[in-house]
Amino acid sequence: MADLTGAIWRKSTRSGDNGGACVEVADNLAGVVAVRDSKDLRGPGLMFPPKAWSAFVSSIKDNPSRV
Repeated sequence: MADLTGAIWRKSTRSGDNGGACVEVADNLAGVVAVRDSKDLRGPGLMFPPKAWSAFVSSIKDNPSRV
């Protein structure tokens, strides 16, 4: 399990006012990208290798209709 002590969490600038249905991402940690539910800041998070997260984000940007 990754140490998230130094995580700097951020929400998408496109999240807007959607009733709190957002995720937050911390990509400032070495070797891991962390993702969590913005409504449950103390809840569990998901950890991804940076290359996998980058591929996921690229896939969404390339195919926005699939989201």
